[in-house]
Amino acid sequence: MNQSNALKSDLMLLVVTLLAASGWIFSKEALAGMPPLLFIGLRFLFAGLILMMFGWQALRALDRRGILSTALVGLSFSMAMMFWILGLQHAQHLGVGAFLSCLGAVLVPIVAMLFGERANRAVWASLPVAAVGLALLALDSQFEMGWGELSFLCAAVLFAFTFVLNSRAAAKTSPIALAAIQLVVVGLVALPVSWAAEPWSFDWPASIWMWMIASIFIATSLRFFMQVWAQSLSTASNAAVIMTLEPVWAAMLAALWFGETMTGMQLGGCAVIFSALLVSRWRSVRQVLRALIK
Repeated sequence: MNQSNALKSDLMLLVVTLLAASGWIFSKEALAGMPPLLFIGLRFLFAGLILMMFGWQALRALDRRGILSTALVGLSFSMAMMFWILGLQHAQHLGVGAFLSCLGAVLVPIVAMLFGERANRAVWASLPVAAVGLALLALDSQFEMGWGELSFLCAAVLFAFTFVLNSRAAAKTSPIALAAIQLVVVGLVALPVSWAAEPWSFDWPASIWMWMIASIFIATSLRFFMQVWAQSLSTASNAAVIMTLEPVWAAMLAALWFGETMTGMQLGGCAVIFSALLVSRWRSVRQVLRALIK
């Protein structure tokens, strides 16, 4: 990979993390006027249909087995996203929630062991670090482990399963086709659950429609399209390290947009959780550092 492509991919991945973080803000604003499961169902269904238009040739190349395996990943992703949106609806602190949900990346190698893969030493080292981070949050007098925080932790576990299943499916499927089908599956799963559990009404203010449209086109369709494109130009190690920035941007945007603040204990807990994320990806971090030193 030449230097031009490397720089382009790194900048694009940086933008992807910002788009992903902005999705937290867009979604939180949209939830002020609409039910959470209805929102996530509509957001991902339409975003997936948009991606399908761009990846139509790749979708046509899939056989029945490829579609089924991709849809299976989408089911796991659906459960993760439904817990995520419920966490966003009920959590007290968006910034802290972002770091709780990113624990899924720490859990990925552990989940991978259930599929016969071996975890390296960095994984085992990251677990006690993550536990310390959670302990710091739990010990803070202003932090309560409510339904929102528990939903984020459930989402983190399901994100780990989704990542492992996705890695296996990605070896045989075009990335954009994989992303498109998964997004559509989230919509097809979340909307019936919403229909059964939530009141439906589309009489929303214009501002809510604006946040919904921004969530579909910017934080989902554009984000996943750019991510697929950037990862095709980047190394896996670079992508892995840059993508860890999402919770950092989410916390910063929450502070700027909603005026959220963290106590010293909460800030320390989030910092330690972020450290655990880097430790769990130490091989990638080391490769990036070596490339920078050269």
